[in-house]
Amino acid sequence: MTGVPETGPARRASDRGRYGRLSRERVLASALALVDQEGLSALSMRRLGAELGVEAMALYRYASSKDALLDGLVEALYLGLEERLAAEGVQDADWRAGLHRIARATYDVCLAHPQAVPLLATRLLAVPLARRPTAVLRDHERVLALLRGAGFDETTASAVFRAFTAWLLGYVTVELRPMVDNPDETDPAFRLGLHRLSPRELPTLRETAAALAERGGPEGLAAGLDALLDGLTGGSPSAASR
Repeated sequence: MTGVPETGPARRASDRGRYGRLSRERVLASALALVDQEGLSALSMRRLGAELGVEAMALYRYASSKDALLDGLVEALYLGLEERLAAEGVQDADWRAGLHRIARATYDVCLAHPQAVPLLATRLLAVPLARRPTAVLRDHERVLALLRGAGFDETTASAVFRAFTAWLLGYVTVELRPMVDNPDETDPAFRLGLHRLSPRELPTLRETAAALAERGGPEGLAAGLDALLDGLTGGSPSAASR
């Protein structure tokens, strides 16, 4: 597919791209699909314009800069999370079940879009709370409302919110870290590149690498979350307040 120039007259909102009328939703969905296929380094206004069949300048109506486009990808991930939660149509029995459901849905969204996951750290580190995408803020509200509605006071709910967010995003990041050095190798040691690790300086890491290469999956996510919540709350708002 050939690219289009970065400069040129912006198209009107009524103009159409290759696949129909532009909208913010279509722009962000196309950006996410591009990143899924080719990684974050492939994303530019020119390349995205080419994918949509419009001039690059037409996209600035929907994302005013490259940073705004990256923030839009974070928004798209959280919109995907909302869609998953809504599709389940589950009324959670209690706050813990609700947190588990949010954690699992987030995990699934992240594993479906691994190339975009680094933005959950880099962009949210760069954007203050009030300027985060609305879908992100709704996720914060969802978690905090579960905790406050269960009877946790403001201080405890905030502590649980921070720990829950840190565990969830940290777990996903560890799950997605590359471990395979040479995918064409059939021998596990060479596949992981253990010959590159010093047996003298890194004996424990070499011994444990094969186990580290296995994903913990949803089961590890749930077990770690339960341990975290038990440690923070004692299992209930009343225990947390003692």
